[in-house]
Amino acid sequence: MELTLLGTGAPDGLPRPSCPCAVCATARGPWARAATALLVDDALLLDLTPGAMFAAARAGRSLGAVRQVLLTHPHDGPAVELPALLPPAGRVPDGQVLTLISGHRVRAVAMDAPGTGYEVTAPDGERLLYLPPGAAPSGLPERVERPYEMVVLDVIGRPDAVARLRAVGAVGPTTEVIAVHLDHDAPPGPALERRLAAAGARAVPDGTTLVVGEYHAVPDVVYVATGGRRDGDPEWAARIGLHRERRPGAWRTEETCELTELLGADGPPLLIDCLSLWLTDAMDRVGAWEDERWHDGGEAALRERVAELVAAVRGTRRPVVLVTNEVGSGVVPATAAGRRFRDELGRLNAAVAAECEQVLLVVAGQVLVLRG
Repeated sequence: MELTLLGTGAPDGLPRPSCPCAVCATARGPWARAATALLVDDALLLDLTPGAMFAAARAGRSLGAVRQVLLTHPHDGPAVELPALLPPAGRVPDGQVLTLISGHRVRAVAMDAPGTGYEVTAPDGERLLYLPPGAAPSGLPERVERPYEMVVLDVIGRPDAVARLRAVGAVGPTTEVIAVHLDHDAPPGPALERRLAAAGARAVPDGTTLVVGEYHAVPDVVYVATGGRRDGDPEWAARIGLHRERRPGAWRTEETCELTELLGADGPPLLIDCLSLWLTDAMDRVGAWEDERWHDGGEAALRERVAELVAAVRGTRRPVVLVTNEVGSGVVPATAAGRRFRDELGRLNAAVAAECEQVLLVVAGQVLVLRG
């Protein structure tokens, strides 16, 4: 199944007419985006937008073979003229299935905002999910049978929609996630790429044609688990086992706190999970929990070990994602050791973040961009 994105912007397009903001001012050339519209196998048009005929021509496609035009959301403003060669545009009621003469099956998916999503199944079985702007699926099951091959949605406006789909297995490691309905609240250029990458998504220029189901590569990643082992703790063992099951089969796991060696070596990307457990191990090694040992060389030893890690992060040539916990925004620990851990983790987080190109904070399942 081939998908051509005739537009990838918000309903008003990007730049917005007469908008003086910095994003609209720089949305030129490949950064300019018409309102989102999808052409599936030249037979199905999802969302009719102004200039659809010209957009198709610029992409090297034709709308002459389109047999169905479906709308996903209410269109404000002046009516869009329907080209004479296209069938009338309409919406499918939630939950109903439409079968096209081309062999495609289209199922309407209920949204939590005004609009309709569409699940498109190709004659050979690949599945595409397309969602309207500002919307996420409602009434999802606890688990789906298999993930979609491609999901096209408003990642910037509704990042939680991606999270919901991942939680039920509708988005998996081999699902290609494409961001559309891009508006002037999205950063331009490389900043947009980094922000979308945090959600496992990407954006493409208007006119791009993608093959649904072609994206199969699970990245080669070394998952670095710093949690160690806790003998005699069945709950911890069950937690670790569940975590292992969730990782893609192509990932390799290293269970170690010797991070400087991994950061200094060449190899695939590293996912280090997490710095707070690494710090626990480091404080164990230098006896930092006890006041006497802390003041008798433990503090200096810990500072040295942290400095080695920060230097390794600064000098590594591998792509690295470091996971940590944020402390200090709640109740002050009741013990000196707890307060010491809180302070040292805050220092460690700040030092490592200063070496990173992108810093994200996840709160209540929402990703906040602190840098990048």
